[in-house]
Formats: sequence, structure tokens, C-alpha cells
Amino acid sequence: MIVPFDIEAAKAAFLPLEVDGSFEPEVAEYLKELGQSRPSIILAFPPKCAGTYLRTAAITAVDGQLVRTVHAQGGRDACFYLPTLLAYYAAGIPSRPLVTHVHMQALPANRHLIEAFDLKPVVMVRSLPDMLASYLDELEDQPLRPDKWLNIKVPDTYPEFSDEEKADFIIDMMAPWYVSFFSTWFDYAVNNPRVLILEYNEFRDDPAGTLERLVAHSGQPRSRQHCQAALDEVWRQRDNFRYNKGVSGRGQRRFTAAQRDRLIRLVSYYPDLEPVKDRLIPPL
Repeated sequence: MIVPFDIEAAKAAFLPLEVDGSFEPEVAEYLKELGQSRPSIILAFPPKCAGTYLRTAAITAVDGQLVRTVHAQGGRDACFYLPTLLAYYAAGIPSRPLVTHVHMQALPANRHLIEAFDLKPVVMVRSLPDMLASYLDELEDQPLRPDKWLNIKVPDTYPEFSDEEKADFIIDMMAPWYVSFFSTWFDYAVNNPRVLILEYNEFRDDPAGTLERLVAHSGQPRSRQHCQAALDEVWRQRDNFRYNKGVSGRGQRRFTAAQRDRLIRLVSYYPDLEPVKDRLIPPL
């Protein structure tokens, strides 16, 4: 499909960016006007953090449209694909509100684009051991499929690993991405109201309240009753989606004391995570 861009959108798409990913001032102003012209819901969740469930409920709540805003699944660390955003904001494709779910760090280039379009991302915080345990579960099913990888290649010999070796692999290769993810977002969220940080345990205790906060932050407020109805509708379709077990604390049983110590060391590299370290790695 050929998108009918106007001349300003075409210029924004093809004008070279600054080396840090920022836009020239007049292009940035144009993009900000576009971003404020249509609503969007941006879930910048890490994997295994209720993203599939919440994005589907959000779509139901606001009559939105799921849009893949990266160039491809199974690629390098997620970054927005500018032509897709321009198609939505400048050409009206799709016509319904955009809802997207991207495993994206708040790295400088991503921040520039978020600010250019005046986007309001939402981040979910969950226990690192629980997310990694859930990721291990997913890799038990066709672990060599590249669309299940995140910034790493799963080795051909992975299916032959012991349970402890698989846990070692996920901590050595995947955990650093998760820790960096949270460090970038907590750093970006300091005194920055455009970022909403949600808590997984609060979501489990009060799903409707969490969805209500999410859509309100995204500029599309809905009543608690409306949000509950959306969640109920999606729950009836849960067999069609990749909902994990959603159990808090299971990661504590999956990893050894030595593996847990390595996770703690990774978190310790980032001083901005000190206030939330017990949420990322709950005490035993």
C-alpha cells in the first residue's frame, strides 16, 4: 500500500537526522503538531509483563487498532519505525486510535522521537526473576525461532542444556537487557510526567484500576466500569493470546542463590535503580 504523504511528511521521513537521532527544530515542531492531532497508546513494556493482555484490553476500551511500530519483529532492540508513525499521524492510517506494544529502552534516540511526537509511554515494573522464569518457559517451546529472541541469538545447542544451564544463559545474556531497560526508563521518568510507570502486583490486584490509569495517561480516559468490561471481554478470549501464568514469586524458586546474586550485582551497576531494587529483586 502506498501512503499518500504530504510534502511536509515526506520531508520528515527523508531528511537526515542529527547524529544523536534528534530532529531539526522545524521538523520537530511539525512532528509535535502531528503527535497532538491524534491519540495513541504506547506500551513500552519488557517481555513477560502482561503487555499482550493489557494492550488487547486497551484496544477494546478505546476501540483502537494494534499497530506494529517497529520495522520487524525479531530484530534488534526495538526502535520506532518513523514511516509507520507518519502514516498514522499524517495520512490517517489506520483510522482508529493507534495502540502499540514495543520492548523498547528509553535510549537517547528513542527519547528524541518520543518527544518529537509528544508521545506518552507507559512502562510496567515486575520482578526480574519472575520475568526471566516466564521467558525460560517460552523458550521451552521452539527456542530456535528468531521471533522469540530479544537482542540475542539463542544457540543451536540450547535445547540440550540442563535446567541450570538454561537459567545461567538467560541471566548472562538476557538479564543485562532487562536491567538496562529499567535503568533507562527510571532515569527518563524522573520529573517527567510523560512517562507513566505501573506496578505488576498492583495490576494483578486491580486490573481495572491499572487500565483506567493507562488510558487516562494516554489522553483517552474511560470509566472504571468501561475498563472492567474491556478486561472481561478480553479474558473471555484469553486462549487466543500468549498469557503467561502471571504468578508472583515463581522466579524465586527457579534460580539458585548464586544466580540470584548475579542478578543483584547487575542491578547494583545502576545507582538510579537503588530505590526500586526490592521491586526488581524482592527479598527472600
